[in-house]
Amino acid sequence: MVSISSPQFVWTLFTQAFQDSLHATLPAIQITFSILILVMTGLSPLQGYIVDKFGARLPISLGCLLSGIGWIISAYATSLTGLYLSYGLFCGIGTGLVYVGIISLVVRWFPDRRGFATGLVTAGYGSGAALTTFPIDMVMRTASYQHTLIVFGIIFGVVGAAAALAMRMPTAADVRASAAVTSLESGVEPKQMLRSSIFWLMFVMMTMMSTGGLMIISQFSAFSRDFGVANVIVFGQVALPLALTVDRLTNGLTRPFFGWVSDNIGRENTMAIAFLMEAAAVTSMVVFRDNASLFVVLSGLVFFGWGEIFTLFPSTLTDTFGSKFATTNYGLLYTAQGIGSVLGGPLAAFLHDQTGSWLPLFAIIIAIDAIAGILALAALKPKRRAYSAMYQQKGANR
Repeated sequence: MVSISSPQFVWTLFTQAFQDSLHATLPAIQITFSILILVMTGLSPLQGYIVDKFGARLPISLGCLLSGIGWIISAYATSLTGLYLSYGLFCGIGTGLVYVGIISLVVRWFPDRRGFATGLVTAGYGSGAALTTFPIDMVMRTASYQHTLIVFGIIFGVVGAAAALAMRMPTAADVRASAAVTSLESGVEPKQMLRSSIFWLMFVMMTMMSTGGLMIISQFSAFSRDFGVANVIVFGQVALPLALTVDRLTNGLTRPFFGWVSDNIGRENTMAIAFLMEAAAVTSMVVFRDNASLFVVLSGLVFFGWGEIFTLFPSTLTDTFGSKFATTNYGLLYTAQGIGSVLGGPLAAFLHDQTGSWLPLFAIIIAIDAIAGILALAALKPKRRAYSAMYQQKGANR
């Protein structure tokens, strides 16, 4: 997970360099980010099927190599098409294989602590870039962005593929049974799940939360420069890379934390707390946007309220529809992230260019975060309770 986190989470460091090198506008460059996420998420149902069919080791190894190769090839891109195909397509396929494959492993290995376990492994993806943000920024300042992409592309590809060789699916003897695990553990097939209103409610909620987070990730450098805080010295460090490092750490820490919370107080209750906290954090960051120190701190809080979606949604989905088809089922839900990448990437940049301000975009983010938090309690919780009761009744009648 750590080895594939940088293509998404340090993308913002490369946007200005790609703009200058390719003589392109920010919306045109941000299409790369949307392709990355769209491919990563759009192919996830197929990638999930591959992992379910052939196991996790080979697909995850291949994914790490493809992600690293994407960085290396993008260093030689001389056109937008080349950038789209390298950074967008290759990294998207690679990160998708790794992400879906590892999620499929952890929800099977730890059914009784699914939220916490999923949070721990996705923390590698969410905070992994914290290890590379400053090194990448430093190399870019002393060498070219092309050199940076090649060096780190090789490191990410080799290290990730080597780690994947130790992975395997659990057997029945590996997994401890638990009374806390749902009676649906045998699994609901994807086609049956797609007929459930619970799935589509979760899909809408995940799209809403993904949109806000991906807009902030993809446009972070741009709006921090417009706010005048990007190059201010904070705590002895330049504010932009410092904020990105803090954000990666909080984006990682939130995943096991809220996973653990959800294991204890329930998925929907945790969603409401986290999503509403996210709305409050974004509001505060915008209000204090001229203060570089507060900007760094509050941006970290923003990502602490966002990153947990990659723990809570797969855990909730598997709790509801079982683990037998967990990889394919989550692959279908994960496509919501792809929609969020379009809304939060080039369309957000286009809206900024049309309005000349980031404030309308932040207003939208705050609103959809708050609505998603309300939906968790008002709609998702009663629907899941009724669904679980229906299946328990069916089981009692057998």
